[in-house]
This record gives sequence, structure tokens and C-alpha cells, in this order.
Amino acid sequence: MDATALLLSRLQFAGTVSFHILFPAFTVGLAAWLCVLEGTWLATGKPVYRRLSDFWRNIFAVAFALGVVSGIVMAFQFGTNWSELSRRTGAIQGPLLAYESFTAFALEASFFGVLMFGRDRVPRWVYFLACLMVALGTTLSSFWIMVNNSWMQAPVGFAQGPDGSFVPTDWRAILLSPVVWVRFPHMLLAAYITSAFCIAATGAWHMLRGRFLRDARTMMGMGLGLAAVLVPVQLGFGHLVGDYVHDRQPAKFAAIEARWHDEQPASEVLIAWPDDKAERNRLAVTIPYAGSLIGSASLTSREVGLTDFPANERPPVAVPFFAFRVMVGCGLLMLAIAWIGSVQLARGRIGQQRWLLWAIFLSFPLGFVATVTGWFVAEVGRQPWTVYGQLRTADSVTPFLTTPELIATLLLFCLVYGAIFAFGTLYLYRLLRRGPVICRDPAMGSTNPKRPLSIPADLPSDEIEGADREYA
Repeated sequence: MDATALLLSRLQFAGTVSFHILFPAFTVGLAAWLCVLEGTWLATGKPVYRRLSDFWRNIFAVAFALGVVSGIVMAFQFGTNWSELSRRTGAIQGPLLAYESFTAFALEASFFGVLMFGRDRVPRWVYFLACLMVALGTTLSSFWIMVNNSWMQAPVGFAQGPDGSFVPTDWRAILLSPVVWVRFPHMLLAAYITSAFCIAATGAWHMLRGRFLRDARTMMGMGLGLAAVLVPVQLGFGHLVGDYVHDRQPAKFAAIEARWHDEQPASEVLIAWPDDKAERNRLAVTIPYAGSLIGSASLTSREVGLTDFPANERPPVAVPFFAFRVMVGCGLLMLAIAWIGSVQLARGRIGQQRWLLWAIFLSFPLGFVATVTGWFVAEVGRQPWTVYGQLRTADSVTPFLTTPELIATLLLFCLVYGAIFAFGTLYLYRLLRRGPVICRDPAMGSTNPKRPLSIPADLPSDEIEGADREYA
């Protein structure tokens, strides 16, 4: 296969993965959020949690459906564009993906209908159980995908057959790899934080519009409070991921740092313009000793540079270098917004600071951006390997694909995914704009999206007029 066809296959897979990951990054956390809302409603009996549960359940359903559709399309590429990868690693990747179907998809398929349509048809504890099972299913789906990807990043527990195929020899080593148990929590926390900021941003949006004020405060309080706790934990797991990259993928680590030559002690490049041809950085801003401190927790350690590796075994530098800094920048910005917002909410001053409400509202893309750029770091930094150190990307692609075929399918994917994203985003916007539906009976009973028959007992007086106007 020529270089253009290989590049097009990579671009097609990168595009579909980048599109698909937006939805699990949202729905995994949202499923857990629904469990929290249902459990809190059962424990306290406060109608606000019931209203928010019904509100976010519909949003979860749309995002979940979009994730399923985009994921199915992405999976077909393993057979169409990456048949050599499938042939050689199928004995390991096949069972891992099958386990996802047998566990995650089975749970989701079994309980999703109860979640969507069983509110008034099953006992409360059964409905709560359905929420828990759907959340468990989304979590298990993430786990099996991360086990699969982590094996490709740091392959263990295998032997190679005479035909170059990978044969599993130790499933325990594959499933319990320390790399899995660093990367899986990192991805799970990313999903929770992404959902938390979307929830808080929705609350800020409705508060800016003067609507559903109690529900808006609850969304902001729970979303920002969760983020305030989880973002520091996520930064800690991010450092642990960096440790594994430093030890097991030194070329990727050097690319992330844009370190071209060995340094002892090593400085940390805050920002620069990497020049691959000249093997140097232009306009670099560095911090002395910080590179050694970050890489090896020492002020005197020697850190390797990219020139230690053959040119054909180095990843591209610009993408992992800039993507890593965008990811970290988003994380620090989310930390600041979560902490400041939580403090102002606790003081009861959040409604008086519209600049902060706007900051919270505009923060909703940060989790998505951090997740996607994190995947760019992981996947582009792994090049030129699909199975790190064992199988090159150029040897993984289907050999008989032609450039015209790949251009046609790439354009088709862009068109279809663009249409799905546009219509899905528009529908989600309308659901979010509509706000929580007012219940006929705040404890039980059905809902009327056109006009409530009565205002819930816990709705403050400053919202009654807005509720009547909204549902009229």
C-alpha cells in the first residue's frame, strides 16, 4: 500500500474515533449521574431530584443512541481498512470485544427499556436497579475497550506464532496489567468530569435565563461539587499515566516533551514550535530542572531525547506536544472554575456574579476537548506502531485498498457523521432548552410536557410564573 492510502486509512479511523468518543465521554458519566439522582430522590423524597432524573434521562437516551450508531460504524473498519491487524491480533482483541458484548451490551439492552419506559410501570426500587445496571453496563464497556487499547499500548501475556499472529498465553496478565488499572480510571474520571461540567453548564444557562432556578442551582451545585473533587484526582491519575509512558514508551514521552536530545538535568518545555527537520524547538519557553522532576521525580536525572531512536521509530512531535498542553490547560481551567463556582454557591452569591455563570456555561466543551486531545496524545504518540514495539501501522492496514476508494469512503464518513452530529446536536439543544418537565404529581404520576396541572410543592415563588409561561 502506498503512503497516501495509509494516511487516508489513518485519517478515516481517527475521524470516526474522535467523533465516537464524544458520546461515551458524556453518557458514561451521565448514566452514573442518573443513579445519583434516583438514589437521592428515593432517600429524600424531594421532587427536584425526580424532575432532574426525568430531564437527563431523555438526554442520555439520545446521546447513547448516537454513540451506539457511531461505534458500530467504527467497528467495521477493523475488517475493511485494518484486516491485517485483525488477522494478527484477533485471538486477543476478538475475545476482549466479545466480552464487551456479553457483559456491557447485555446489561444495557436488558435494562435500557425499563430505564426509558418503566418509570410508572415498575416499583421504585426496580427502576433504581435498572439505572444501576445501565450505569454498570456503560462502565464495563469502557473497561473492555481500555483493556483492548492498553494491550496495544503495552502488550503483555502473548506469544507470536510462525505466521506473525499474536496468541494469548496469560489472560490474567492482559486483564490485570498495571497499565490498564491506570488508564481505565483515567478514562472513567474523564467521562465523569465531562458530564459534571455539562450538567453545571446547563444549570448556569437556565439561571442566566431566569428559569427553573431551584433545578438550576441543584445542577450547578452537584456538577461543580463533583468536579471540584474529581479534577484533582484526575490530575493525579494523569501523572500516573505519564509515569507508564515514561517507562514503557520513551519515544512517546520525548515527543510529548519535544525533547530532541538527551538532557541531564532536563528542562521542561512549556511552549515551543517543534521543527522536525532541524530536530530542534523554535521560540521555546522552558523551566530548568522541571523535566527531570516530572519525568523521574529527581532534579538530576538523565532524560532521553528523540535522537536516541531511529527516525523510522519516532512518532510525530507536533500533535502529541500541542495536544498534551491543550489537555492539561483544559484540566487546570476546569479545576479553577469548579473550585471558584463551588465556593460562590456555598456562599449563596452565584446569582449575583453573571460573569461566573457565563464562565460555567461556556465551560461545557472543556471536558470533551480534554478527552479528545488526550486520545490524540495516546494514539498519535504510539506511532509508528499499532501494537507498540511489535506491529507497525504500515503492516496493519488492508493491503489492497486504493487511494480513490479511501477518498470516497472518507468523504462519505464525513458527510454521514456531519449530518448525524448536526441533527443530534440540534435535538439535544432543544431538550436542554426545554428544561425539566413539571410533574402532575411530584411524588408519582405521569408528566405533561404541554402544561402542568399543578405546580410542585417545592417550586419557589420566583419560579411559578416562569413555569407557567414555559409550559403554556
